[in-house]
Amino acid sequence: SYVPAGDFRFFLPAMREHRREGHKWFASVKPADTRKVMRLVRAAPLTIRDIEDDVLTEKEHLWQSRKPSKRALQLAFYTGAVTISERQGMLKTYELMTRHFGWDTLPRPASAMEITTYLLDRALRSQGVVSLDSICHLDAPRKKAVAGLIASRVRRGELVPVVINGAGKQEHWAAPAALEVNGEPVSPDLVHILSPFDPLIIQRKRTSLIFGYNHLFEAYVPKAKRKLGYFALPVLVGDEIVAALDLKTDRQAKKLLMQKWTWVGQGKKTAGRKELKQKIEEELDRFERFQLAE
Repeated sequence: SYVPAGDFRFFLPAMREHRREGHKWFASVKPADTRKVMRLVRAAPLTIRDIEDDVLTEKEHLWQSRKPSKRALQLAFYTGAVTISERQGMLKTYELMTRHFGWDTLPRPASAMEITTYLLDRALRSQGVVSLDSICHLDAPRKKAVAGLIASRVRRGELVPVVINGAGKQEHWAAPAALEVNGEPVSPDLVHILSPFDPLIIQRKRTSLIFGYNHLFEAYVPKAKRKLGYFALPVLVGDEIVAALDLKTDRQAKKLLMQKWTWVGQGKKTAGRKELKQKIEEELDRFERFQLAE
């Protein structure tokens, strides 16, 4: 994911905590491997391919590198020692954080209250209608502070409660201006081919509630048991998720290969499907050019 450089200070406290207390995802990283990669990256930016003297280990999962230095570099990223300065395909170039941004020192870390405000404002800007779960996705410990800030904004009239059918006891809120019906409606011709890790998809309960769609990420599912495919991409047309496309890039032939096309939701209806398929194929042409761009 990408973070605007101006927002970096909101992530610094978590990075410092990882440096101080470790990170549960990288508990197996040995101090010697960390010292090794930091010595190398201080000399020059590097990729994992530049490290050729690692003693290879067995993979714990399909996408893991057998080089221990890869996890050491990832840990250095999470602690804020390095950043990713370049990426070619899946190959990342790691660089010292301060050297990459031209900083003599790191920015001032945000306070706990500033982070709470940032999380709420960011969610309102990107989601429109928010819940505690959607604001604090993968960050449940912040719910109490965010709930307090929401309550104060409701008292001031800056946020209003929103009732969504099917939400049950889950509360939602929005800024009053976001609920005013004075903007342009969503164009039914607007097509987005989404990553399964897109924020619109990755919060599965929210996606199910608002779009009535439950995505299946099946990269780790045996091929015979997959329903949508290895790496299916949901397709949003207008305000409906109508299909999931399992695509594969053949970079040598410079083609995007369709492994499987599955109609979902409103896309299952046969009426108007020809026109719907044409819209998606037109977007696939643009998507292919983007994916294969040098």
